[in-house]
Amino acid sequence: MTEIETLRHSSAHVLATAILRIWPEAQFAAGPPVENGFYYDLDLPHRITPEDFARIEEEMKKEIKANHRFERMEVSRDEALKLAREGALAALSGRAEPSRFKLDIIENIPDGEVITLYRNGDFTDLCAGPHVSHTGRIGAFKLTHVASAYYKGDERNPQLQRIYGTAFKNKTDMDAYFKMLEEARKRDHRKLGREMELFCFDDDVGPGLPLWLPKGAVLIEELEKLAKETEFAAGYQRVRTPHIARESMYVCSGHLPYYAESMFPPMELVADANAFLNIDLSKTLDDLEKKIFESNEPLLEELASPGSEQVTIKEATESFWAKLRSQDNQLDETARKAFFLRILRRLQGRIDRYYLKAMNCPHHHKIFGAVPRSYRELPLRLAEYGNCYRYEQSGELFGLMRVRSMQMNDAHIYCTEDQFEAEFNAVNQMYLKYFKIFGIDKYLMRFSTHDPEKVGQKFVGEPELWIKTEEMVRNVLKRSGINYVEVANEAAFYGPKIDVQVWSAIGREFTIATNQVDFAVPKRFGLVYKDRDNTEKTPLCIHRAPLGTHERFIGFLIEHYAGNFPLWLAPEQVRILTIGDEEPLVEFAKSIHAELRSHEVRADLDLSTDKINGKIQRAEQQKVHTMLVIGKRDLESGAVSVRVHGRGNLGAKPRAEAMVDILAAIKERRG
Repeated sequence: MTEIETLRHSSAHVLATAILRIWPEAQFAAGPPVENGFYYDLDLPHRITPEDFARIEEEMKKEIKANHRFERMEVSRDEALKLAREGALAALSGRAEPSRFKLDIIENIPDGEVITLYRNGDFTDLCAGPHVSHTGRIGAFKLTHVASAYYKGDERNPQLQRIYGTAFKNKTDMDAYFKMLEEARKRDHRKLGREMELFCFDDDVGPGLPLWLPKGAVLIEELEKLAKETEFAAGYQRVRTPHIARESMYVCSGHLPYYAESMFPPMELVADANAFLNIDLSKTLDDLEKKIFESNEPLLEELASPGSEQVTIKEATESFWAKLRSQDNQLDETARKAFFLRILRRLQGRIDRYYLKAMNCPHHHKIFGAVPRSYRELPLRLAEYGNCYRYEQSGELFGLMRVRSMQMNDAHIYCTEDQFEAEFNAVNQMYLKYFKIFGIDKYLMRFSTHDPEKVGQKFVGEPELWIKTEEMVRNVLKRSGINYVEVANEAAFYGPKIDVQVWSAIGREFTIATNQVDFAVPKRFGLVYKDRDNTEKTPLCIHRAPLGTHERFIGFLIEHYAGNFPLWLAPEQVRILTIGDEEPLVEFAKSIHAELRSHEVRADLDLSTDKINGKIQRAEQQKVHTMLVIGKRDLESGAVSVRVHGRGNLGAKPRAEAMVDILAAIKERRG
């Protein structure tokens, strides 16, 4: 844990201590530090509300003033279980009722793992730590809100109260944090998105499925244009893939069954054998056998061994043949025919499953493998703004930040080991270019590595490749001088990754994109290229998405800019406002409007009879970037008066000069 996380973890224990002094019957589950604060889950007949916070905080202050030492104690499993059964964990003393959540946690701790308790004053809790040395080290704190949460996040478990709070080293830091939160509320992308008519959600469409209104679609088009220009200059090739795919592809990639909970349920179709194997049932049985037994289709569940991993028909057949072979290496023909007919019968009327695409990588792997590849083609960079669908839990959906339908700035780079560092560095440089365009001054690359003890379990079983690729990534980050931190045990299952964290203009942190190394899945798909020595080799694959998804990135940009987008990105770039409605003035305004539109500038006209102050106020409220005000004097001199949202009147300019300035600012994507 970081220093601030440790302080907040200790604050959670102080919170539990205070609650127990008021409600001794409270049963506690987990109390970790989280982003910007901490929480503790508890079961309590009394429903805690914000009205109770002052009373709880007063008890917390007493515990902090007492300056009790956080004492770490290692105990045996039997000792921990005894204390839990006596109700003495997450408690001030023993109680008649067991500490039931702590009891469950202890029973699920793996054998051999060290079990520790922490004590501050009278309060003792099951906890791995760490903590500050004394409760008095906690500076400023505040309880923030109450929510509900299922124990262990499982809706089949009891629903608990979750009390949130935050803590800082001092009051100055805490005041700055709450000031930022107040500004963040004003910039909330859900609020501004509704006011600016950028996007909406509809119950009939479904939760987490955003509808992009015309002004929001402008943001999408501009981001895609930026990405396509940048990627074209970097040698990427664009591809297109469907929104669905058959189950067998996700089994091959390893996403099924391990990622199934994050995917929409499958669509099931009844199909004949030809839909699976492209076989002609009029052929002889021998021909059909050869076609079926060579199939890489997943084996039907009815034919698989109980508890076994899903295998292909070809793999199962080879295993079956091995068991049937006699000592003279001959097959039992009767058993062979019976096995074949059993598979054929099951293929007829088999359920063909299709899934909504949850990720683009398997489709891109199929494109790489669609034609023979040579080392001369590498690095091969395949890019797509692909639509993906993920079944996020309803409680996790949050505006554009967590959705079920997303458009991803995705690409996969297939390269040799010798090319890897240059390609990975080029991707990082692309991130830096985008940061500059969007005025992102503070960022951090979070480099996630594997845990050697979990290779073959959580991480693909290639220990040497893990060490090698992580060192390659580490070298790129060091040489490029990019700001990064290294975090163990958080890599993707197929390779090390980088999560890109950025801070908005008001200092709010967002994770917007990821960059991953994949040395495992290309091998599963049988992806190869012919090397210089005419041997087949498997490429490395870099997964990258610098602009993340439209949804998350636009949500970030709305809050980053507070809806005041730069000219090139603004949904309405220019509005022409007339002072008066005389025909020559109106015609002059229309001619400027037509000229702007001819250059594909998103321009509009306000020819209403409202007073000019009202027109300006309306444009400011609607966050129009540039206003061209035209009166009689402007008409006579062929000029326009330029106003910019948030900056006020910039004065009169000749029409041609104003036009050049607008077009240049858009082309150069000035901030």
